[in-house]
Parts: sequence; C-alpha cells; structure tokens
Amino acid sequence: MNAFKWKHFETHIILMAVRWYLRYSLSYRDIVELLKERGVQVSHTTILRWVHQFGPELDKRIRRYLKPTTDSYRVDETHIKVKGKWTYLYRAVDSKGKTVDFMLSLSRDVKAAKRFFRKALSSPHNQTPRVITVDKNPAYPPAL
Repeated sequence: MNAFKWKHFETHIILMAVRWYLRYSLSYRDIVELLKERGVQVSHTTILRWVHQFGPELDKRIRRYLKPTTDSYRVDETHIKVKGKWTYLYRAVDSKGKTVDFMLSLSRDVKAAKRFFRKALSSPHNQTPRVITVDKNPAYPPAL
C-alpha cells in the first residue's frame, strides 16, 4: 500500500523535509523557511505530522546502512522532562562521539538498563563493545 496516497505534496518533498528534520538540528519552522525558498508553502505542523508518520519507517529502513560504531562505549542517563513528565534518557556514545543509541524510560532500574543495552547492541551497525564506561548507577553491572 502506498503510504503517500492522498498526500497534498509530492513524495520527494515529504521525504526531504523529514530527512532534514531527522538528520540536522533544524526546527520545524527552519524547514518551513527552507521549503519556502524552494517555492513550497507548507505549515510547521504539517512537517511535524510527516515526521511522526514517516520517521519510524525511515529509521527502520536506514539503520542497516549506518556507518559502524567503534568498540568503546560511554553510557549515561539523565533525568529530563518530556511532555510534562520526568523521564530518564539513556544514551550511549562511541569513542568518536557518535550516538550509538538512546532510549527514554520512566524508571532507572536494572530492567530499564537491560532493555537499553539489548536495544543498543541489537542494531546491525553497532559493534560488540570491547569496553563500556558507565557512571556509578548500580543498575549497570547486573544489566551487563
């Protein structure tokens, strides 16, 4: 089934806007300006809807083509507010500073840490780490 059926814009415009948002640190309004320069009049909320609809599918399809990470990871979590709720952002970066993976979780326990490591290590572009540097969170040693 065509996911772009009944859309008011052509497929390449939608994919270009979603790609710009996901690849670069641009806001929805920045993308509106870039598209306006190219003669396309679109609202920032439309781009938001496109990102929500097509972002997960693009992520699933391009993960296998990502460059491999190094074998040295640094893992940390922080407490952030998302839509008014406090959540934990788990994040792993490699020795070059590239993001290996990230995950939002409501809890900071062994179960959440295991889920994060399972998710991070299951991606085909991630190497099995030689060393993982973690902070003093007591959930990490049992999870590893």
